[in-house]
Amino acid sequence: MGFPERLKALRLEANLTQKDVADTLGISRPAYTYWEKGEKVPTPDKLLAVAKLFNVSTDYLLGNSDYKTLEDEQLSDVEMLFRATSLEMTEEERAVFKQELVEFMKERQKLFGEDKK
Repeated sequence: MGFPERLKALRLEANLTQKDVADTLGISRPAYTYWEKGEKVPTPDKLLAVAKLFNVSTDYLLGNSDYKTLEDEQLSDVEMLFRATSLEMTEEERAVFKQELVEFMKERQKLFGEDKK
Protein backbone atom coordinates (compact mmCIF):
# COMPACT_ATOMS: atom_id res chain seq x y z
CA MET A 1 0.00 0.00 0.00
CA GLY A 2 1.47 3.33 -1.06
CA PHE A 3 1.16 6.87 0.22
CA PRO A 4 -2.22 7.75 -1.38
CA GLU A 5 -3.91 4.61 -0.03
CA ARG A 6 -2.42 4.98 3.44
CA LEU A 7 -3.34 8.64 3.57
CA LYS A 8 -6.95 7.92 2.72
CA ALA A 9 -7.14 4.98 5.13
CA LEU A 10 -5.77 7.08 8.00
CA ARG A 11 -8.20 9.89 7.24
CA LEU A 12 -11.14 7.49 7.22
CA GLU A 13 -9.96 5.82 10.45
CA ALA A 14 -9.93 9.26 12.05
CA ASN A 15 -13.44 9.99 10.72
CA LEU A 16 -12.23 13.15 8.99
CA THR A 17 -13.25 14.64 5.67
CA GLN A 18 -10.75 15.76 3.07
CA LYS A 19 -11.70 19.33 3.97
CA ASP A 20 -11.03 18.68 7.66
CA VAL A 21 -7.51 17.45 6.93
CA ALA A 22 -6.82 20.19 4.39
CA ASP A 23 -7.93 22.88 6.85
CA THR A 24 -5.76 21.40 9.60
CA LEU A 25 -2.75 21.34 7.29
CA GLY A 26 -3.42 24.82 5.94
CA ILE A 27 -3.90 23.74 2.33
CA SER A 28 -6.83 23.70 -0.07
CA ARG A 29 -9.13 20.69 -0.30
CA PRO A 30 -8.25 20.18 -3.99
CA ALA A 31 -4.53 20.10 -3.12
CA TYR A 32 -5.22 17.44 -0.52
CA THR A 33 -7.37 15.47 -2.97
CA TYR A 34 -4.40 15.34 -5.39
CA TRP A 35 -2.40 13.59 -2.64
CA GLU A 36 -5.07 10.95 -2.07
CA LYS A 37 -5.33 10.36 -5.83
CA GLY A 38 -1.55 10.08 -6.13
CA GLU A 39 -1.40 12.92 -8.63
CA LYS A 40 0.88 15.05 -6.46
CA VAL A 41 2.98 14.55 -3.34
CA PRO A 42 3.24 16.79 -0.29
CA THR A 43 6.32 18.85 0.44
CA PRO A 44 8.56 17.46 3.20
CA ASP A 45 7.15 19.88 5.78
CA LYS A 46 3.57 18.90 4.91
CA LEU A 47 4.50 15.22 5.00
CA LEU A 48 5.75 15.71 8.57
CA ALA A 49 2.56 17.58 9.43
CA VAL A 50 0.47 14.67 8.10
CA ALA A 51 2.53 12.19 10.12
CA LYS A 52 2.00 14.24 13.28
CA LEU A 53 -1.70 14.67 12.58
CA PHE A 54 -2.26 10.91 12.31
CA ASN A 55 0.43 9.96 14.85
CA VAL A 56 2.36 7.76 12.43
CA SER A 57 5.91 7.73 11.10
CA THR A 58 6.77 9.16 7.70
CA ASP A 59 8.14 5.72 6.79
CA TYR A 60 4.68 4.27 7.38
CA LEU A 61 3.05 7.03 5.31
CA LEU A 62 5.42 6.46 2.41
CA GLY A 63 4.98 2.70 2.47
CA ASN A 64 8.53 2.00 3.65
CA SER A 65 7.29 0.28 6.82
CA ASP A 66 4.19 -1.60 7.86
CA TYR A 67 4.56 -0.31 11.43
CA LYS A 68 2.68 2.88 12.16
CA THR A 69 5.16 4.04 14.79
CA LEU A 70 8.75 3.34 15.77
CA GLU A 71 7.47 1.91 19.05
CA ASP A 72 5.38 -0.64 17.12
CA GLU A 73 8.47 -1.69 15.17
CA GLN A 74 10.58 -2.03 18.32
CA LEU A 75 7.88 -4.07 20.04
CA SER A 76 7.73 -6.33 17.03
CA ASP A 77 11.50 -6.93 17.30
CA VAL A 78 11.11 -8.03 20.93
CA GLU A 79 8.19 -10.27 20.01
CA MET A 80 10.16 -11.89 17.19
CA LEU A 81 13.12 -12.49 19.51
CA PHE A 82 10.85 -14.14 22.07
CA ARG A 83 9.27 -16.36 19.45
CA ALA A 84 12.60 -17.37 17.94
CA THR A 85 14.13 -18.31 21.27
CA SER A 86 11.09 -20.17 22.57
CA LEU A 87 10.32 -22.37 19.56
CA GLU A 88 11.39 -25.67 21.11
CA MET A 89 9.88 -24.95 24.54
CA THR A 90 6.79 -26.52 26.04
CA GLU A 91 3.87 -24.25 26.93
CA GLU A 92 4.92 -24.37 30.60
CA GLU A 93 8.54 -23.49 29.77
CA ARG A 94 7.36 -20.68 27.50
CA ALA A 95 5.18 -19.24 30.30
CA VAL A 96 8.12 -19.30 32.75
CA PHE A 97 10.43 -17.75 30.13
CA LYS A 98 7.91 -15.01 29.42
CA GLN A 99 7.52 -14.21 33.12
CA GLU A 100 11.30 -14.08 33.58
CA LEU A 101 11.61 -11.80 30.58
CA VAL A 102 8.95 -9.44 31.96
CA GLU A 103 10.71 -9.35 35.35
CA PHE A 104 14.06 -8.68 33.65
CA MET A 105 12.57 -5.80 31.66
CA LYS A 106 11.03 -4.28 34.81
CA GLU A 107 14.41 -4.42 36.57
CA ARG A 108 16.16 -2.83 33.59
CA GLN A 109 13.54 -0.09 33.52
CA LYS A 110 14.23 0.64 37.19
CA LEU A 111 17.97 0.84 36.50
CA PHE A 112 17.42 3.19 33.56
CA GLY A 113 15.26 5.37 35.81
CA GLU A 114 18.00 5.51 38.46
CA ASP A 115 20.57 6.49 35.83
CA LYS A 116 18.51 9.57 34.96
CA LYS A 117 18.61 10.86 38.54
